[in-house]
Amino acid sequence: MSWSGRILSSCVVPRLPQVTQVRFRYFEERRQNGPAIRRFREKDIIDIRGLLPRESEEAYKTMPLYAPKNAWSPRRALFGQNDYIDILGDDNLHPTKIIYRTPAWLRGVSGNEFQVLLRKEKIWSKGIMPVARPKRWIDIKKRIKYLYNYLNRKTKTYMNYRQ
Repeated sequence: MSWSGRILSSCVVPRLPQVTQVRFRYFEERRQNGPAIRRFREKDIIDIRGLLPRESEEAYKTMPLYAPKNAWSPRRALFGQNDYIDILGDDNLHPTKIIYRTPAWLRGVSGNEFQVLLRKEKIWSKGIMPVARPKRWIDIKKRIKYLYNYLNRKTKTYMNYRQ
């Protein structure tokens, strides 16, 4: 080491904190003060001491009296009446004809999104939809165009799949 290096290393001494070792732990004093206080200043919001009387005089809700439901009301009695109409009935009524609360364009459809949208467009084009809600009508047309392009470019047709 050079002369200047020795001088610098002797001058620059890192300051270390003074550490005092504890030899006595004073266990006897701790025992005299009792057990250590844990969770100081924490208030227990929920009182977990068991059953206690109500502190407030507020009225509280009670369970309603049991009243059996009317099993023969029209809604319950006729529930599922047309479930087996295709098996038990004659052939002049198809199960898709008895779905009353379904839109006409969705009744009896089995197909992908593109086929459902084509059916919807065909039925709604005769009505007021293109005039009443033009933005919605344009969105449907855009979606049909996108699905048409996607299905023709990205998916394999049945004939191409067989080859």
